This record gives sequence, C-alpha cells and structure tokens, in this order.
Amino acid sequence: MPLQISVGQATHIGSREQNEDYAGCVTPEAAIAQVKGALLAVADGVGGGAAGREASEFTVRGVLSDYYATPDTWEVPFAFDKILAAINRWLLAQGSARRELSGMATTLSALVLRGARYYTVHVGDSRIYRLRGEHMQQLTTDHVWDRPDMRHVLKRAVGLDQFLSVDYADGELAPGDVFVLASDGVWEPLGDKAMHELLLLHREPQRVAQALIEAAIKRGGQDNATALVARVEQVGQDSLQDFLSEGKTLPLPPKFRPGACIDDFEILELLHDSRASLLYKVRQMATNQILVLKTLQPALADDVLSQSALLMEEWLTKRVMSHYFPQALPLAPGSRSCLYFAMSYHEGATLQQRLDQGQHFSVADVAQIGIRLAKGLSALHRLHVIHRDIKPANLHGGADGKLRILDLGVALNPWTEEAARGNAGTPSFMAPELFSGAAANEQSDLYAAGVTLYHLLTRKYPYGEIEPFQHPRFGEPAPPTRYRPDIPQWLENVILKAVARDRDKRFETIEEMLLALEQGEMKPLAPMQATPLIERCTPAIWQGLAVLSFLLNLLLLYLLLAGG
Repeated sequence: MPLQISVGQATHIGSREQNEDYAGCVTPEAAIAQVKGALLAVADGVGGGAAGREASEFTVRGVLSDYYATPDTWEVPFAFDKILAAINRWLLAQGSARRELSGMATTLSALVLRGARYYTVHVGDSRIYRLRGEHMQQLTTDHVWDRPDMRHVLKRAVGLDQFLSVDYADGELAPGDVFVLASDGVWEPLGDKAMHELLLLHREPQRVAQALIEAAIKRGGQDNATALVARVEQVGQDSLQDFLSEGKTLPLPPKFRPGACIDDFEILELLHDSRASLLYKVRQMATNQILVLKTLQPALADDVLSQSALLMEEWLTKRVMSHYFPQALPLAPGSRSCLYFAMSYHEGATLQQRLDQGQHFSVADVAQIGIRLAKGLSALHRLHVIHRDIKPANLHGGADGKLRILDLGVALNPWTEEAARGNAGTPSFMAPELFSGAAANEQSDLYAAGVTLYHLLTRKYPYGEIEPFQHPRFGEPAPPTRYRPDIPQWLENVILKAVARDRDKRFETIEEMLLALEQGEMKPLAPMQATPLIERCTPAIWQGLAVLSFLLNLLLLYLLLAGG
C-alpha cells in the first residue's frame, strides 16, 4: 500500500523589492517514492538582494536533486548531513569570492514523507507544523538569539558558519495529517492561533497555502511569505519492511540435486554447503544465463532471524552497484515459490579455497589483493554499509582477474533490524574492541582486511588463532616477517598499522590504507612503535601490583623489626 499525499504551495513578495524565499517539492514515481519518499523544502534567504535569493534557491534546488542521488542505503539524516555540508561550503565560498554575495545564507526546513513515517530537517527560523485531528503542533525550534531585540537574528543558517548544525526528528504518520512548511513571513504576522483556525477551515492543501499567505499579508506582514502544505491521504508502509514481510511468507526450499528445477532455474551443481546457507550454480531457463542461487538450509525453516538476514542480503546486494561485488538478479514480484535470491556467477575460486589447494601468494599478489579489497570496501563504506565478515573465504578471485567481495548476510547498515545488530564475524578476523562489546564500524572492517593480508602471506594470524566463544587477550602482534622474511618493510608496516590493537593507531579510513598500498615503497610508512608497558596493562593489573608492593613493604618492615 503506497503513501498518498496531496500538496499545495503559495508565495508572496510582500513589501520587499525581491522575494528571497524559495520552496519546492518532489513527489517521485512509486518505485523511488517507496525507498526515498516525497520531499518538501522551504528556505528563506538572508544577505539582502541577489545574495538571499541565490542562497535560498540554490539550497532548495540542491536538496531536491541531490537527496534522490544519494544511495538507498543512506538514512535521511546521514544523507542530508552530506548534502548540506557541501551546500554550506559552496555558499561560504561564494560569499568570500564575490563581494555582492557577502553574507549570503538561508534558513531551511525540509520534510521527507516516506512509507509510514515523516522526517524533518531544520536550520534557521522557518517552521514546520503538523495538524493531527484538531491539534496543531510546531515540530521545529527557531534558531534565533533569545533576546527581545535580537529575535530576528539567526544563530544557525546554511552558509552562516563553517560548522553547520542541523536539527533532525522523525515520527509516525497518520491518515489526515497536514504538514505546513512556512517562512517567518507567514507564521510571525499570523501567530499559532490564526494558523490553526485556517488549517481547520480548509481541507485542500492548495487552498490552505493560499489562505495562509493572504491572511499574513492582510495582517500587515511586510516580509516575503511562503507556505508549502502537504496532506496525508493514505499512509504507506516501509518498502523494506514490505519486502521482508513478503519474503518471510515464502517457505524454504528442500535441498536440491543437480538436474532439479525451481521456478525458472535449473540446478547445475552445489557450490557451497555451510551450516546456514546453500549456494547452487543454476541456469535461468528463460535466458540461458548462468547464475548463483542462494538459500538457507531446510533446518532453518523456523529461524526468522536467518530468513530476515537472507532477505536483507538480497536487498543490499541489489543496491551495491560495483564490480567488486556480485550483482543481484531482479526478480518480478510473485515469481518465487520459495525463499532464495539469484546473483551473477563468476568463474574462479575464493582465496580460502586457493589457500586450501596449496597456492602460495607472492608479495606482489597480496599487495594487489590489498588494493582491490580496499577499493571494494571503500565503495561499500560510501554506502554506509559495514561488511563485518571480511576474510579469505569471502573474497573471490575471478577468472577475469577481478576480486569480488562476497556475503553481505551479516552486513550492518541503517536499515538492519535491531535483532541483527549484535557482533558478527569470524573470531580470528574480528577487531579487539568487538570482543569488549563495541559496535562494528569501518575500523573493524579495516582491521579484518589487514588480518586477511597477513593470513594470505603467512597462513597465520597476528594475534594467534581465536576460537569461537573464546575471549582473547591481545598483546603485541607478531610481525609477518617472522614467518615470511621476504616481505618488504613497507608492506609489513601497512599490515601492522591495519591490525593495531588500538583502533586509534590504525588507518583512519580504508582510503588511507589504499593510498599506503598504492604508494608502496615509493613513500613507505614509518614502523609501528611498540605499545609502552604502561598502556598495555589494565588499571586492574596496576592496582594488583600496588597491593603486592604494599604487602612486600609490610613484610620487609616486619622482618626489620623482628631482626632488631
């Protein structure tokens, strides 16, 4: 059931020479609306003349276009943080470069309506109101100085300061909700009471917007007046939740033998058989294309969490458009009789399979693998997705010479269900902080990448092999040259920095690690310094040593007194 809204807008120049307000909205086609929602925005430019108008128009146009260009995996606040930071920098640069645009800035109040929720984005003194039933509520807070003589002076605005702080909020939609985005030229002369009466008097959004503007001007409003009104005709459902709910109704298939058929696929061979999942090489009969079909073990028929993870993996795989990852096959709704998804097939083997077959990876091989792995993780992290299980078994070396990252089944992203947000991964590749309950992030993926390179070179682990349910103690990592003296110093330094026990001593981003690998011996990193003893020991150890020292002193004192 899709979200249905109706929208109206109106503006008036007031007694000003130029209208420095700007408003706009996007109500995209259904497929995009399900994922990104509808977007409405109102801005009130400051700076006078062309500066204010250019600031408000550029900001609204930028928001309306750039929001829909952000990845589907980005949540609303994260997407707007990126968009508004760029717009803020542009406005500041224009104001510095062109005298006539000095001081250009703008308020911004934006509203995203998606599925069954709304999201507000706000900076400045434009406002967002919601009428629910007969109750009107202001959803935003004015960013002005709290002094009678300075209540028109903005504390925050886009383009006002190098560091932009934006208010975000969200809530549930209800049928009949009416949202009003208004510049101060509307709400200031009218006041809440008059606005409330007009919202109750009119139903059609365009008539509401026009009535608000006319009333503001009639009440003596001198400023530009702009109102954007949206009415929720029908509440939708979250597209991802719809997808997960529909998928959970599908039964798990039985374990297939080669030659069996399921829907439009013929099973050619079993590629992978693990405790949780099954991967088959299949032929799509309609196109004769060779693909991989992934499903779960039949024993997990009642495991809702595992089924959700498989569906989430399909959802993410469809959105990670990079040659460093397999690509999911779009399947028409209702075309599946059981729970699985299909993705591109690539000849080759995982790096773990090659290790098991006795392949020796040269230094040059591992350096190239590291560069490709870093590029793949960079693409993933830009989508705000954390893999959480980087290891040789999840890296595929294709016959086409490309490296592909496999298995997004435990990947973490803003859409991940809370039940699946606990730590996941393979213990020997998990960063030390994860064993202490810290949440996985880009740094833990970076650590796993470093351990992977270490293992490919040495078949060992920097801190030793870690068994499941073991709570390891991390000392100093063994340098890989202990096992492979032919490893150059620059590569050892890169690996040891990636697997540093303290994440503050690792690379800040995977892109920084990529740069170090690409520069290689041309610009080598400095060797990692051993952690001082005082930092390696926990407070409990130092407390124990202090108690032991105190007891030894008491014993010595006793012996001295007894001897005297």
